[in-house]
Order: sequence, then structure tokens, then C-alpha cells
Amino acid sequence: METYYYNHMNKTQQSAYHNILQGVQNMADEILLPRLEPEELYNVFFQLRLDHPEIFWATGFRYKYYQDSPNLIFVPEYLFEKNKVKEHQRAMQARVEKLVRPVKGKSEWEKEKFVHDFICENVRYDKLKKAYSHEIIGPLGQGVGVCEGIAKAVKVLCDALGLWCMIVICGNNPEKGIKYRHTWNIVKLGGKYYHMDVTFDNSLSHNDIRYDYFNLDDKNIFRDHEPLIAPAPHCTDGDHFYYREKKLSFTKQEDVYKRALQTAKKGRVFTFHWRGGYLTREILGELLELIRKAGKEKQKSARISLNWPQAVLCFDYVEDQGQPETEVTLEEANEGEMK
Repeated sequence: METYYYNHMNKTQQSAYHNILQGVQNMADEILLPRLEPEELYNVFFQLRLDHPEIFWATGFRYKYYQDSPNLIFVPEYLFEKNKVKEHQRAMQARVEKLVRPVKGKSEWEKEKFVHDFICENVRYDKLKKAYSHEIIGPLGQGVGVCEGIAKAVKVLCDALGLWCMIVICGNNPEKGIKYRHTWNIVKLGGKYYHMDVTFDNSLSHNDIRYDYFNLDDKNIFRDHEPLIAPAPHCTDGDHFYYREKKLSFTKQEDVYKRALQTAKKGRVFTFHWRGGYLTREILGELLELIRKAGKEKQKSARISLNWPQAVLCFDYVEDQGQPETEVTLEEANEGEMK
């Protein structure tokens, strides 16, 4: 289990972190800590919960102290009564163990894909109906969650599989209409770090599972994500991005045309990534023309959607009944809260 945030704290912060962790695991009513400034205390507790998303029952705190004391008394706030916490704990442990059992012996990449696909197939984005959508019991217990709950569920599953994983958070940006902070994960495969935003992929996975945000480097993730609010490892390797790994990342227009012909013939949905230079309007127009041309050869019309920041196009074909070509649907990968 990776405790990234703990490893980057000073000794006093680590001492407070350790005491809080032991206290909330035992569901203590009060916990004695070395005295910290209020903001520092908030950050220690906040980051502890990112390192330990399995602690879903401690969601807030109060504190009290005496003027000349070197300590303070930390008073955790629990989401449920203590008996109910134990009940949920047992249910979550059993659920996680059962879920990961089939992939225990697989490669790092297969474990990561399993976790990603499980969320995309079984969790629906929902911020209103469940009070615990921000915790693992939303996605893993109820099949609903917001980005924070989803990223925590991803880490819990990766931890259970022995796969290095941490949770990262970016800031909001009111000028862009982004009202809330967003949460996703960084994983480590073969000694290298990669971004994986399962919430964004989940928002795109209507029929087939999408992998637009599976193993991105820093350059690509920050095309449509805000800067992180806390330091994290740099992700510099772009070679294991899902579509590159699966040979679905094209640099030549003739490859796009060839695959479009196959797609029109087979009647499937096809998703690919374009990396033959920046996806300008001009290049996009040429790619769209090729996709439509391939359809016309089979008397079919193309239905095309585009994730422009990540240069991912998804299309299929329907029988051409003489209607005008449909407009390209611009996909906005998001989590519902960004609008």
C-alpha cells in the first residue's frame, strides 16, 4: 500500500498522522496529537484519507487545546455509529477480496485494466443520492460515486492487488466554469508513473469502455485537467498510453482510412487516437472526410464523436438513407460537477 503523502511529511506531521490513523481505526472519541496549526492539521487529516481510502467512516473532525499545552485533542467525526462502521468494514473487505481474486496473479497492466474496467462497467456517476458518494462504500457498495469516491475505490482495489497507486487532486477554475476540484489516480507500472482518470473514461463509456485517460503522461492529462494542488510524481512516459499499447494510435491518414473501411464492413464501433501532429481543424477535417468516404463506399453514413483535447475519435456507421451527414458530436469528458 503506497502512503505517498505520509512519506512527504515532516516528523511532527507524521506523528500526528500516525496517532490519528490509530485512533480512527479504533474508533476513538478523542485522540491526543502534537499541536499543529489549523491548516496544517487539516492537510494532515485530508492527506491521510487519500493514503487510506479504506477509512471511509472518518470524514471530519473538531479539535480543542489548552493555551500553553504542546498538544491538542483531536475529535473525529464518524459517518456512522460504531456498530454500523464495523458492519460496513466487513462488507467492504469481503467485497474487495472477492473482486480482486480472479486477477491476483496477472501482470501490473492487466490488474490496472481490470480496476479501470470494473469501475466503468459497474459505477454510475452520482453526487446527489448517496451521502457517501465521496467514500469507497458509494462505488463499491452502491454502484454510485463522484470522482473522489471513484479515485478512492481505484486505490483500494489497486492496494489489494499490490499495484502502486495514489490519489491526486487538482484545483478548481471558476474562469473556465470549473467549480469543483477533481480527483483521479497515478499508478506505477514497470517503475514508471502514469495518470489514470477513471471518472473521465466512465463519462465517455456509453456503449463500449473508453480508455482516453488510461496511462497518460503529464503533457496530455493537463490538456483538460487543472494543475495539482499537492506535489506528485512526474509522469513522463507516453509510450504506454492505452491506444498506443493497442496499436490504435495513428500517425498516417491512410491507416485511419483502412480501419474505417473495415469498420464500415463489420458494423462495429471504432475508437482511435491521432498523434500525427497536433489535431488542428484542418487535420480534423481531413480525417472526418476519410471516415465519411469509407462509409459511402459501403452505402453507409458515419456517426462520429470527438474528444478533442485528447485527440480521440470514435465512430460507427448506419445505413445511408439519403439524409445529410450528421454533425460531429463533441464529447466533453467530465464528472458532472464541472459544468
